[in-house]
Amino acid sequence: MIIFCGMSIMLLPLILILWLSVTSNEILALPVEGYSFRWFSEAFRQPQFLSGFLLSVTVATFATVAGLIVSVPAALVIVRRRFWGREALIQLLMSPLTVPAIVIGAALYITVVEVEIASGVPLVGSTAIFAAGHVLLTIPWCVRLLLASMEGLNQSIEEAAASLGASPASVIWRVTLPLIRPAMFAAGVFAFVVSFGNLEVSIFLSGPGQVTLPVAVMQYLEWKIDPTIAAVSVLQVLFVAVMLVISDRFVNISRMV
Repeated sequence: MIIFCGMSIMLLPLILILWLSVTSNEILALPVEGYSFRWFSEAFRQPQFLSGFLLSVTVATFATVAGLIVSVPAALVIVRRRFWGREALIQLLMSPLTVPAIVIGAALYITVVEVEIASGVPLVGSTAIFAAGHVLLTIPWCVRLLLASMEGLNQSIEEAAASLGASPASVIWRVTLPLIRPAMFAAGVFAFVVSFGNLEVSIFLSGPGQVTLPVAVMQYLEWKIDPTIAAVSVLQVLFVAVMLVISDRFVNISRMV
């Protein structure tokens, strides 16, 4: 009963948004005049939503790949080595989870402005800085899942490969990475979702024309309030859900989280 109540509370906002997206009223009023899917077609007619979706997918894909490139070697070193400052390194990599995203976005923006003033290099609004800010968000999620997977990894398999003459690099490439592939996949999925739905960092670091889907939704709400936003939200949730279902067909993500 407690689990049912908890699930109901978590699903209630999603159910309300779904209901709002199919009402025919431009402004919510009870009782509703009727139901219609016209807000979904209206969402597809808004060019800022389509361009924002494409930019969000592009940035999230880059941030996911870059986050894995940084996190996999870091996780290998943390798990396989005992060195001074190990705990401090873990806390550093995980720190973006403990700091509000709005604080991270503001801090990154101030840092970029100061560096631009000092160096004269135009950094504010650049695509590279914008994507780098999203990489910072993906690293802790990747590290968290990879550490949990590698802590329970059977090292005897790696030791057997080494005893048969495999080099350290060959052991990592042919044994370790295939063993943690499900964790890497799960980490990539979570990192993509985090970057795709981020609003705070995108607001501070995006330049002219760099409007992600969350930013496009916020800008739309500044001038107009209608169920189109609910339709966009439903489509966004469906996109993430379909991606998770497809991913689970190849890797059992539920075992990794």
